[in-house]
Amino acid sequence: MTEGQTTLSRDCEAVQIPSGTPVTLPAGTPVVITQTLGGAYTVSAPSGLFRIASKDSDALGIAKAEAAPAPAAAAAPTGASEEEKAKLLEKVVWEQLKTCYDPEIPVNIVDLGLIYDLRVSKAAEGGFKVDVKMTLTARGCGMGPAIAGDAQQKLLAIDDVEEANVELVWDPPWHPSMLSPEGKRRLGIEE
Repeated sequence: MTEGQTTLSRDCEAVQIPSGTPVTLPAGTPVVITQTLGGAYTVSAPSGLFRIASKDSDALGIAKAEAAPAPAAAAAPTGASEEEKAKLLEKVVWEQLKTCYDPEIPVNIVDLGLIYDLRVSKAAEGGFKVDVKMTLTARGCGMGPAIAGDAQQKLLAIDDVEEANVELVWDPPWHPSMLSPEGKRRLGIEE
């Protein structure tokens, strides 16, 4: 076996890349792990590329890591306004979005330049609401709902976030010039 190659020890739920189609990979399928960023695994199997969630890491022969604690919002000073609290929470939200990755590109969605708008506001039930508008590197990518869903779940894990909405938008179309300097560095793109 080559490095990163393994055989699935059990049937495993996966999402086919780039179509976004849910599939079950059968036990005994040989796979090569090509990316392990953001808590998910991208694997190459004889039938194509697939994304496997961290909850199924045992099928890859990887011990399940203890769940990371939910990010806590920075403590606001006593007497801070809702606006000040929201501003502190926004920093935590940006950092949390940096834990979301496109399964084909080893750069997080923030450094890829996929986040077009982010707003933190007071939620009706108390706590805060986060609204995100994001795009994808290609309009036809079927992984959009999976990436947006991953972002939404990670936002809901933040203390004080009661509601999170992630909307896919297409205007303006994404272009490599939207990569952050860190994203360009990770991809070996010269400025």
